[in-house]
Amino acid sequence: MARRTKAEAQETRNRLLDAAERLFQAKGVSGTTLNDIATAAGATRGAVYHHFKDKADLFNAMMERVTLPLETSLAEAGRAAAAEDDPLRSLRDTMGSALRQTARDERTRRVFEVATHKVEYTDEMQAVRDRHLRVRNECMAVTRDTLQLAAQRQGLSLPIPLSAAALGLHVMIDGLIQNWLLDPKAFDLVARGRQTMDIYLTGLGFREPAADRRQGRERSGGATAGRKRQAIGEAMPTTPPTAQNT
Repeated sequence: MARRTKAEAQETRNRLLDAAERLFQAKGVSGTTLNDIATAAGATRGAVYHHFKDKADLFNAMMERVTLPLETSLAEAGRAAAAEDDPLRSLRDTMGSALRQTARDERTRRVFEVATHKVEYTDEMQAVRDRHLRVRNECMAVTRDTLQLAAQRQGLSLPIPLSAAALGLHVMIDGLIQNWLLDPKAFDLVARGRQTMDIYLTGLGFREPAADRRQGRERSGGATAGRKRQAIGEAMPTTPPTAQNT
């Protein structure tokens, strides 16, 4: 039998991950066996063990296929923040990008739904819990460092400990995603996420970015003009004068 090429092996691995995504979403992680995944992927159980040590290893590989780009982007944003006049800009942009990917990319949404609502941290899945904690802690560290740098740049003394400020921002965005996944039609994840993040940062005492202030003034000006037009319209007669009513 001819040896499988590297490309063929990668294609099999991707099929297994694709099948795992669909089955985990439909049946839950605990309700899905490795044999189920092999069958759905048109592969053998041996092929599963060739690519993955166990179910937890397969689950983490499924997560990394989606989250590694996001994790890399966050790490790069943390490094870039030191060189920017507004360190929060990179953090805002990176979190906004994560929200957009969650809302618009079907695979990202499916994997996040599985990770949020379809997995139990049993002994068998300890490696999954360990990875979740590692990624969370890395995200928190970047957020904490960026908030600290931004506060120093603005000469700001935060009203709560830095670690609490970073935790608050993290759980707020994480909670928004979890609630949106329960009912994606309930609200616009990107718009609400951006608004909530900006309000939270403003509540900590950070200045609003100049571009956002300009947009806010434009929106405020437009709303004021609209109210003026409405008031003028209400003051004017609803029908033109006629010979009878003059």
